[in-house]
Amino acid sequence: MLKSMIPDMYAQSIYTIDFHELQRRGIKSVIVDLDNTLVESTRPDATPRLIEWLDEVKHMGFQVIIVSNNTKTRVSQFATPLQIPYIHTAKKPLSQAFRKALQMMGSNKEETVVIGDQLLTDVLGGNRMGLYTILVTPVSNVDGFFTRINRQIERLVFRWMEKRGLLRWEENH
Repeated sequence: MLKSMIPDMYAQSIYTIDFHELQRRGIKSVIVDLDNTLVESTRPDATPRLIEWLDEVKHMGFQVIIVSNNTKTRVSQFATPLQIPYIHTAKKPLSQAFRKALQMMGSNKEETVVIGDQLLTDVLGGNRMGLYTILVTPVSNVDGFFTRINRQIERLVFRWMEKRGLLRWEENH
């Protein structure tokens, strides 16, 4: 069970991910979490830096979809102005939203990456589907009630991973 929470890659943020390397791996589609992955959970809209990043990623040919456990109101108000498709109330780590995202993008497992800040939702859900997973450092320490519980469990999993030499954060960040 714990091994299914080990991401394929760690990154300090979405901005440090090498998308050229992902292209070389055959990745064409990006499933990305919203809160504390793209922006703080308290920020209602995208930052100029995030808008620039999204434009760059799309210009490289990647499809992007937001898959979030948050409400329709929160996710739609964020994603609609950016013209990014989204799935709200995703119930990650369950597979249904990941399957729906693949279908919406016309993508397959081998060409899709999941990027998120939580082991118990993003990484576990992506790994269970056989997707390439990237865990990023949360952009904020402000979490909702259920996320705070997840973070406590994550700390235990991180300790388990550390003891086994399974933590591989990027060397240069």
